[in-house]
Amino acid sequence: MASPLTLVMPIIPGTDLRQLAGTLQQSQTVINEALTSIGTVHYARFLLLDRSTANLQPGGASADQLVLAVVTEYDGSFQAYIGDFVAQIGQVFDALLQFVVGGKELTPVANNPAAFLAFVTANDASQHEPNTGLYSAYPDTVQQVLANS
Repeated sequence: MASPLTLVMPIIPGTDLRQLAGTLQQSQTVINEALTSIGTVHYARFLLLDRSTANLQPGGASADQLVLAVVTEYDGSFQAYIGDFVAQIGQVFDALLQFVVGGKELTPVANNPAAFLAFVTANDASQHEPNTGLYSAYPDTVQQVLANS
């Protein structure tokens, strides 16, 4: 059975949206390859959201209301998954956390795995009521899905 992660990270006020978006775009290939190699990720996406707009779409009046979210479903334990993040895409998080409130203190994440785990835990909306529900159309793990494809 898959487990959810909905990591919501406020962006430092005054951050250049183009620079943040460029960092995300430059990292996409590394992210895709790493998540494939981890072998427990059902899906994952990074989202930029804008708290200043009603529909949360970026481009509102204030660049100071941006949030970076990581939305994913994974197999296995939460701690193991975050450990895989550190091992496989730690450098991506190092780059992205430079834009996140309180993120610089966590980098490099490879040297701060406990602090990074605590940060993700505190900012994982999936672990806090009322967001704890999850529907899954199938009980299979990623590896079972791939084996049956």
